[in-house]
Amino acid sequence: MPTIADTRKTLLLLGLGLAAATGTSATAQTRPDAPKIGDPPEAMNMRLVGMNDLQGRSAYQPTIHRQGNRYIAYIGHHGGTDAVPKPVNPITGQPEFNGTSIVDVTDPAHPRYLKHLPGQEGNYESGGGQMTRVCDGKDLPKGDPNAVYLLRTFGGAAHEIWNVAAPENPKLIVRLEGLKDTHKSWWECDTGIAYLVSGVPSWRIRRMTEVYDLSDPAKPVKIREFGLPGQEPGSSGRVPTELHGMISMGPQANRVYFGYGTNKGGMLQIVDRDKLLKGPKEPTPDNLRAPVVGEMDMSPLNGAHTTYPLGKMTIPGFSKDKFASQRDMIMIVDESLVNECQAGEARQMVWFADATVEAKPMVVSNYSVPEAPGHFCDRGGRFGSHSSNESRAPVFFRKLAIVTWFNAGVRAIDIRDPYHPKEAGYFIPPITDKTDKRCIKVDGKETCKVAIQSNNVETDDRGYIYVVDRANTGLHILEVTGEARAIAGLPAN
Repeated sequence: MPTIADTRKTLLLLGLGLAAATGTSATAQTRPDAPKIGDPPEAMNMRLVGMNDLQGRSAYQPTIHRQGNRYIAYIGHHGGTDAVPKPVNPITGQPEFNGTSIVDVTDPAHPRYLKHLPGQEGNYESGGGQMTRVCDGKDLPKGDPNAVYLLRTFGGAAHEIWNVAAPENPKLIVRLEGLKDTHKSWWECDTGIAYLVSGVPSWRIRRMTEVYDLSDPAKPVKIREFGLPGQEPGSSGRVPTELHGMISMGPQANRVYFGYGTNKGGMLQIVDRDKLLKGPKEPTPDNLRAPVVGEMDMSPLNGAHTTYPLGKMTIPGFSKDKFASQRDMIMIVDESLVNECQAGEARQMVWFADATVEAKPMVVSNYSVPEAPGHFCDRGGRFGSHSSNESRAPVFFRKLAIVTWFNAGVRAIDIRDPYHPKEAGYFIPPITDKTDKRCIKVDGKETCKVAIQSNNVETDDRGYIYVVDRANTGLHILEVTGEARAIAGLPAN
């Protein structure tokens, strides 16, 4: 028999689905005031398929993994807040620190919450378990072929590996202790090499890279530490900006793309993977520079949250140019950190860099959501880019980039010509009674607004989009419609 909560959720989905059935909304991007509970979503060429409130937990990274005939979402959470440090898990009836949500999204219209794994005690990024990566044991060189491995952060203290072959009943395998901060890591499932964003106490920076061999997840082997010269133990002078994350292209492409700086002093770094793994390990300045193929310093006003390699792309109109129109492209996504566009932060956006000459990458275009007519600087919370999907499934790869924009929701960007990217669709979820407030000080007094904060996003090979909310609203599962759907080459829905 349906519970009251089930009935309420069904009614909410019906309302959202009807409002966004065609992927359009009469109120799209014209709302002059702060959104209210009961308002419809704002959308163009995207529509809601399903949602889950994730127990009202602030969410960071969704990883979507196909396990047999099932699709499972592993969603990392930030720590709690002073207001709500330990939400109650309805499955256990116990208050639990934010950790990792495991949700069955096989039927995206009816996502089913399976399990919550509590994380580290603590608020915001010092607690929780915000980062998730998943590999099948049969793909790892020394993995148990019957296992499915979840690599997650444990707040700011450790990395953990769990066996989630039965996602309803995870089993802890190992914990890598002694790290003062953890964040957006990467794991190569075919080799087992993991690049762990970490804080090693002896380093001079909050976040750098620890490279591990996790080909046998039960027996982690540390390979080396890596960062920018000036961050290493024993160095002096100015400390370069901290790492945010990286994406490895594996042994065949032999490249790892690092992003530093988040919202200021950003840097794109291209690294020779083979030299990184096999070169001298001691973190001297020369050894840290040795594997670097190319670097691009960004403006001091902007950063690099996600450095997503698009690879060689055919540029329309360049057919007679040098390199036969094939350009090596990288998408760089900044992260906005400041609420309501306050002074102290420049506008954060998406940049496209041409790295055909790897030693000298160059920004050739950008994409940004206009503040007007949506009045996004007045809605509350952050307004600006944050993170992109990372899946390389053919459904969207090199066609549509899906990027979150905090209170401006999630954006679909037509990148078929990365020299001229353009918006193809968007979806701004409505707030609910679980959506948390965001505050600023005006004339010394704190003022707060409730605002959606679309945080990170991922896509699957079926063409579904999974966007999670930093302000506790939950998981929204979307699909593209109209022009955006045609760009992706998906059948009409």
